[in-house]
Amino acid sequence: MRTVLAYGDSNTHGTAPMTGADARARFGPGLRWTGHARGLLPADTVLIEEGHPGRTTVHDDPVEGAHRNGLTILPAILESHRPLDLVILMLGTNDMKARFSVTPEDVAASLDRLIRVIRAAEAGPDRGAPQILLVCPPPVQETGCLQGMFRGGAAKSAALAPLAEAVALAHGARFLDAGAHIAVSPLDGVHFDAGAHATLGRAIGELAAGMLG
Repeated sequence: MRTVLAYGDSNTHGTAPMTGADARARFGPGLRWTGHARGLLPADTVLIEEGHPGRTTVHDDPVEGAHRNGLTILPAILESHRPLDLVILMLGTNDMKARFSVTPEDVAASLDRLIRVIRAAEAGPDRGAPQILLVCPPPVQETGCLQGMFRGGAAKSAALAPLAEAVALAHGARFLDAGAHIAVSPLDGVHFDAGAHATLGRAIGELAAGMLG
């Protein structure tokens, strides 16, 4: 058996594009990108969906709670599910919220830190390091009910992909630029619609299947 961990935020959770700040709709398992990817992986593969809405790379959220910090919880999750053959890491969108005041370079450095934690955790087979697939989220759009929250985020997120790719290359990880395949929904500027989930799931699934052999 092979085990894949998908570690991400609301778009890994499957949050549907929001019509209002209090919306909580979630796509079903077969509609989320993870569901589409799962169908392309080797038959003996278990894919663990670990998507938390609002999750950042390394930041305690002063509004939504410190538990949104992706760095703080990562070691426990790696230990809970080891041995892991592959970790798919897709974070960075929530770092673009105006409240964090970070640069694209800051987000890339935060992704670098997460990868270092994954590599050092002895969470792979035989206490080694799992393979890593770093997925750069598509750029956000400043529109809809989340426009104010992500003010200034469109330009910053549009600059992230080449920086994230450099981080992946430095660690010998694989890289996928989600923005080359999909765009966020104009309804809220952050989340994926069902069609985008399907497209991204196929792209990630094909790449992950090749990595697993």
